[in-house]
Amino acid sequence: MQIDTRPEDVGLSSPRLSRIGGWMRRWVDSGRLPGLVVAVVRDDRLAWIETCGRRDVEAGLPVVPDTVYRMYSMTKPITTVAALMLYEEGCFQLDDPIASYIPAFSETRVFAGGNADGFDTESLERPITVHDLMTHTSGLTYAFQDEHPVDALYRRHGIEFNANLGPLADLVEATAAQPLAFQPGTRWRYGVSTDVLGRLVEIWSGLSLDAFLAERIFTPLGMTDTGFHVPEGKRGRFASNYTRPEGGGLALVDSASESRFLEPAATLSGGGGLVSTAADYLRFTRMLRGRGTLGGTRVLGRKTVEHMTGNQLPGDLADMGQPRFSETAFTGVGFGLGVSVMLDPAKARIVGSPGEYAWGGVASTAFWVDPAEDLIVLLLTQLSPSSTYPIRRELRVLTYQALL
Repeated sequence: MQIDTRPEDVGLSSPRLSRIGGWMRRWVDSGRLPGLVVAVVRDDRLAWIETCGRRDVEAGLPVVPDTVYRMYSMTKPITTVAALMLYEEGCFQLDDPIASYIPAFSETRVFAGGNADGFDTESLERPITVHDLMTHTSGLTYAFQDEHPVDALYRRHGIEFNANLGPLADLVEATAAQPLAFQPGTRWRYGVSTDVLGRLVEIWSGLSLDAFLAERIFTPLGMTDTGFHVPEGKRGRFASNYTRPEGGGLALVDSASESRFLEPAATLSGGGGLVSTAADYLRFTRMLRGRGTLGGTRVLGRKTVEHMTGNQLPGDLADMGQPRFSETAFTGVGFGLGVSVMLDPAKARIVGSPGEYAWGGVASTAFWVDPAEDLIVLLLTQLSPSSTYPIRRELRVLTYQALL
């Protein structure tokens, strides 16, 4: 990637941006992060990018601008855009019951007490809608969470979309057989909602999810390194994924040379299955910043992007039972369609702008787009889980302090 402009030409301070580089080196030199890349775009021009550390610590390979990363939940905004493209074509309405397209969900019930070994259920007060999937208010959950008996049921029944357990359609059917954690629309809970949405993209379009994303989003936007696996010719750029062991430092959890991402995915996870690069994901965020268009290629209509990136909840996420997520407080933060939305930076206790939208991935990746400041920031690294260190919050402050 080539720098497009001097920082000062787009209202950024070069000396203050250099603080980000020092911050990156401290995290890497202390042995807490393997390596990372940070990019800052303002006025649709790349004003600053820096790499630091290693993409593969064991092999001693450095991070390069085109390092390939596991995006995990940063897949979710892309899958949501895919669904919204079909929404614009009249394939569905946001308040449509998903059981209209996946009949198994007409039999889904709601957890009403007990534990994973013995529990009561109740009927749905209203159907799960497409809107519920896009806003994570469906009642679906995640197996890796350990906060609700339904989480344990997911583990027991193999409801894991990022583990290549079989065809997407089969896993969605198995999900519908499990109870919901709550009545649809009553709470916010992170879960497999976007994976189910990915299956709906297949039903509405008649294409597999990977084919739809490639034909309708990746190819038009020039996202040449994004997909559900790392093909042979790009494996040399793939990063390893790490975690922090009990004594500190780094421990390998998914090697770049042995990862399941090296082979075509058995399960096309619209909630967490993509790999990508900084250049590619910036093209996606620049399309959102352009309200649906990039370089003359229109992916979504302007009003659709405005709807997607506006708060869809009756209040903030704390009002919906989610006061904190990962390392981030969610007071003052709402949720749109596939992205979080800043409502009140003072309540969120973090510098920012109302209307800014964002999301991240479990390996500590993150992006945000701030329309008020015409700013895009991208952070890519590979350290799981994302709650390990508050690096995303720290980077926010370091970026905003560089604005002139």
